Amino acid sequence: MTFRSLALSNVRGNWRAYSAFFLSSVFSVMIFYIYAAFIYHPDVVSGQILSALKVRTGMMFCLYIIIIFSFLFILYSNSAFLKTRKQEFGLFSLFGMTRSQLRKLVIYENMAISVMAIGVGLGLGLLFSKLFFMALGALLEMKETISFAVPAKAVWMTSGGFFVLFMVISAWTVIRMRKTEIIELLTASRKPKGKLVYSRWLVALAAACLVSGYAMAVLMNAGTFVLLSLPILATVVVGTYFLFTQLSILLIGWFQKRTGIYYKKTNMLIFAQLGYKIRDNARILFVVSILSAVILTAMGTVYIMQIQGKQDMMENSPYTLAYVEKGLHAEKVIDQKKLRGILKDDGYKITKEAKVIGIALEKYHLTFEGESMELGRDNWDDVDFSMSAFIMSASDYNKLAKEQGQPAIEAESGKLTVAYPHFYNKTYGSGTASGLIGGEKVELPVAGTVSENIANNWIDSNAVTIVMDDLSFVNLIAKVPEEEQRVFYGFELSGWEKSAPTVEKLTALVPEEMSGEKDFSRAESFASMNVTISLTLFIGLFISLLFFIAAGSMIYFKLFTELQEDQTQYKGLARIGMTRKEIRRIVVSQIAIVFFIPCIVGIIHALFAMVSLDNMMGSSNWLYSFVVIGIYIVMQTLYFLLASGTYMKSMLKGTAVS
Repeated sequence: MTFRSLALSNVRGNWRAYSAFFLSSVFSVMIFYIYAAFIYHPDVVSGQILSALKVRTGMMFCLYIIIIFSFLFILYSNSAFLKTRKQEFGLFSLFGMTRSQLRKLVIYENMAISVMAIGVGLGLGLLFSKLFFMALGALLEMKETISFAVPAKAVWMTSGGFFVLFMVISAWTVIRMRKTEIIELLTASRKPKGKLVYSRWLVALAAACLVSGYAMAVLMNAGTFVLLSLPILATVVVGTYFLFTQLSILLIGWFQKRTGIYYKKTNMLIFAQLGYKIRDNARILFVVSILSAVILTAMGTVYIMQIQGKQDMMENSPYTLAYVEKGLHAEKVIDQKKLRGILKDDGYKITKEAKVIGIALEKYHLTFEGESMELGRDNWDDVDFSMSAFIMSASDYNKLAKEQGQPAIEAESGKLTVAYPHFYNKTYGSGTASGLIGGEKVELPVAGTVSENIANNWIDSNAVTIVMDDLSFVNLIAKVPEEEQRVFYGFELSGWEKSAPTVEKLTALVPEEMSGEKDFSRAESFASMNVTISLTLFIGLFISLLFFIAAGSMIYFKLFTELQEDQTQYKGLARIGMTRKEIRRIVVSQIAIVFFIPCIVGIIHALFAMVSLDNMMGSSNWLYSFVVIGIYIVMQTLYFLLASGTYMKSMLKGTAVS
C-alpha cells in the first residue's frame, strides 16, 4: 500500500468527520468563485454593464472576508481532526512510521480533501453562477442581461488561492506534530478530565461585563454612539468569554444542587457530562456566540433599514406625487388631465387625493422665543431666497391628518402652529413668523410647533406648513387675490414602489422653471434605496450563510473529537441496562444544549444591539428583529437535527444497545 492509497483510505474511513468540513469548504469555494466570476466578467470589466460597477467594490471586499474567514475556519478544522486522530497517529508511529512519513501522510490527506473540495466547489460555482447573474440583474433592474461566462482569472484565483490556503494550513499542522511523543499520542484519549473549578472573581467579572455592556447598549443613542460603541463591544466580548469558561460551571453546579431536577430520570448523566463538554468547548461556544450576534445584528440592521427607509420616505413625502400651483385654476406645473391619463395608461390607481387652498408666506422667517431654532431667510437682502411657507386652515390640516393617522391640531385664535417634520419630535414654544403676503410685510404670532408632516415639504411653496385657525384664515385669505393664492395637490398611488418609470414620464411634463414646485421624488428614491439595500442583503446573505455553516460545523467537529470517548462511556452504560431510548435522550439533550446555548447568547446580544439601533433611529422595529431571529432559529434547528442524527448513528454504531 502506497502513502497515497493509505491517505485516501483514511479519508474514506473518517468520512463522517470529514463530511461537514468538506461541504463547508465546498460552499466557501463556490461562493468565492461566483463573486470572482462576476467581478472579472468581461462585460463588467469593460464597463458595458454600468449598473453592475457600483456593486463590484462591495464584492471585492466580500472576497477578502471569505478568504480570511476560510483560512481561520480550515485552520480550526485541521486542529480538531488532529486531536481526534492522535491515537491513530500514535499507532502508526508504534508500527514503525517515521515522523517525516507521518507528516507526508497528513499532507497527502489534506491534498486529497483540498483537490476534491476545490473541484466540487468550482463545479457548483459554474453551475449556479448564471442563476446568480440573473438574480443580480433583477435586483439592479438591468435592461441588459449578464451573459454566462467563465473568466479564466476567476478560475485560477479560486483554485490557486484555496490550494495555497490548504497547503499553508497543512504545513502548520505538521509543524505542530513535530514535538509530540508516541506515548502522548497513544494516551491522548485517556487523560483525566480533572475537577470542574471556577474563579469567583472571573464569574463576577463576567456578570459585570455583560450587565454593563447591556446597560450601555440600552442607553446608547445617535449622540453617544462614538463614545459607547467600542466599550460595549469590549465588555460584551469579555463577558461572553468568561460566561462559557467560568459562569457556566457555576450555573451547572447550581443545577446539581437542585436534587428535584438533578435526580429526575437521566438528568444526572446529562448534567454530569455537560459541565465537561461546555468547559472543553468553551472557546468554540464563545466564537459561535459572537459570530451569531454579528450575523443577526448585521442582517437585522440592513433589513430594518430597508423597512425604516421606506417608512421615512412616506413620512417625509406623504403623497407619491405632490405639487403647488400659484392661482386657483392655474396648471403651470403640470396638466392634470395628462397626469391622470398617464397614470391610467400605466395601470396606477389614485388611492388618496388632496387639494388644499392656502396662502404663501414668502421670504418667511420663523423665530422661537428662548430657542436657538430659526427657519427661513436670514435677512431681507437675500434675493435668492425663493421658498415660501404654506399657510392652511386648521380644518384642512386636520382632514389630511385624519387620513394619514396623524394627531389633530387645536389652533389658537389669531396664532399660528408650525408643522415641520425635521423638528425630530422636539417641541418649540411661542415665537414669531414674518414674511410677505401679497407683497406686504406681515408679522404673525406663533403659538407652538408639531413635528408632523401631512403635506410634502420638499416643495418651494411648501417649505414649511403653517396652520391657522379657521376664522383667522378666512379673514386673511379674503385679502389675497385668487391668482396669488396657492393650491397644494397630492396624489397617492397604488403600488407606488414600482412607479419610478411612470413618475419619470410625469416629470418630463413639468417645465424646468417650475421644477421646484413639485415633489415626485419618493418612487425614484425608494427604487434607488431598494436596489442598494437589496444588493446588500443579497450579497450579505451568502456571507452570513458561510458564517452560519462554518459556526455550526465548528460545533459538529468538536462533537466528533469526543466520539470515541462517548462510545466507551455508553458501552459501559449499556452493560448495566440502559436502553437505546435513554442513551438517545442523554446524547440529544447534551448536543441540543451545546448547539443552542451559543445561539441563545448570540440572540440576546443581537436584541440589545437592536435596542441601540431603535434608540439611534428613534423608532421601534422589534417585529422585524424577530423575523430575522426566527429565520436564524429555524436554520439552527435544521442544522442541529442533521448533526444530532449523524452523531447518533456514528456513536451507536460501536455501542451494543437494545
